[in-house]
Amino acid sequence: MKIRPLEKKDLPYIYQQENSRKVMALWFQEAYTSLEELQILYERHILDQTERRFVVEDDNQFIGVVELVYIDTLHRNTEIQIIIHPDHQGNGYAQAAMMAGVEYAFKVLNMHKVYLYVDIDNAAAIHIYKKVGFIEEGVLRGHFFAEGQYHDSIMMGMLVNEFIN
Repeated sequence: MKIRPLEKKDLPYIYQQENSRKVMALWFQEAYTSLEELQILYERHILDQTERRFVVEDDNQFIGVVELVYIDTLHRNTEIQIIIHPDHQGNGYAQAAMMAGVEYAFKVLNMHKVYLYVDIDNAAAIHIYKKVGFIEEGVLRGHFFAEGQYHDSIMMGMLVNEFIN
């Protein structure tokens, strides 16, 4: 498994994932409505220094994406997000991709902290994040709206001195 920068050729795979209401609800976001909208977003954000988007691959097969967003160069922190395609879940890709994303944040971007938000009911993801080294920092009550209701979210974080490589 490896991560590599997102390229324009990956957009059809991203479109497939991000048009799934079930998948996007885990990110507390609406699904995209068209491939054209995704292409416009790609063009708009390709040079944006506040985010990095990576494709998770295994044997040149698209597995998912891991993203560093809201990169804050003053306070040296960033949010990490991940989506593993449902066909590849349960094979250790999420943990390996999260580790690769966190390592990039700390070793390449020189971040002090990496954080994430996870639905309080997403036990599988919480388990993975804890295995990677994230620590629960607090619960945000009714913080995200998805699938017609408000969701409590756990904020988890990891400081650079807690990162074990």
